[in-house]
Amino acid sequence: MTRQVVQAKMSSSKSDVFHPKEFVCGGAAAFTNITITYPMYKVMFRQQLHGIRTHRALSQVYLEGARSLYRGLLSPLLQKTLAMSIMFGMYEQFRLYLSQTTTWNKHTSVAVAAIGAGCIEAALCPFERVQVLMQDRQYHGNFRNTFHAAMELRAYGVREYYRGLSCILMRNGPSNTAFFLCRQPLKQMLPQANSQLGNLCTDFISGAVLGASISTAFYPLNVVKTRMQSKMGGEFRGIVDTFNTVFNERNRSWRKMFRGVNVNFSRSLLSWGIINASYELYWNMLTHSFSSNE
Repeated sequence: MTRQVVQAKMSSSKSDVFHPKEFVCGGAAAFTNITITYPMYKVMFRQQLHGIRTHRALSQVYLEGARSLYRGLLSPLLQKTLAMSIMFGMYEQFRLYLSQTTTWNKHTSVAVAAIGAGCIEAALCPFERVQVLMQDRQYHGNFRNTFHAAMELRAYGVREYYRGLSCILMRNGPSNTAFFLCRQPLKQMLPQANSQLGNLCTDFISGAVLGASISTAFYPLNVVKTRMQSKMGGEFRGIVDTFNTVFNERNRSWRKMFRGVNVNFSRSLLSWGIINASYELYWNMLTHSFSSNE
């Protein structure tokens, strides 16, 4: 049974039926990805925040030692696992609901469902906030662990946990829309797979190319978000103001605004390839399991 046939049957079911499979598969795919690619993310993060070259960021991470390599892992692991669970799960719930309650065309329903999922996903902003503090070199020694960093933010109020929320909202909706609109068409452009391994490879390639392209397009926005979230206390500065500050610090050079994009692109190729392929693998495994039990 193909994925399209299964989804068609789900779309024809009652609108109040909850489908947990996408939530489970999205979370499992993110967990798989983060445990593999976290060191690459750490190097890219240093370049985003400080505008340094790859070799210098690698040198910093190397000198800090193996014990610090996965420092701050818990926050992105929780955040990305929940975020991907919400992204895939809520997207599918919204898509099914819209297909049953509106006469919108497929592309409009996909776009609205993707934006809705992205807005709900933004509620996880505190995880990204703590992750930035844990990975920023200037705070090394200030926090014992992720929980300690989260507790230290309490002194600044609840709002402090949501620094950078505007950037996250601007990123999530459009990037989710691009991903879900282009995911299947891109895969269909690749040679048709005749085996499970071949299908896994096409899922990996399509996810890798699409994810890396989207991540690169939104890279400067993530640079601004990182700068906003690297501050504890004080004035809350907006996206435009923060962008102008970073842009001026980097001599108004777009090339410098993209410092770290090479690592980001390589990591995104691997990350989104893993996410897309493992999501489809877990989805097919659960679908087969459910079908066998019926």
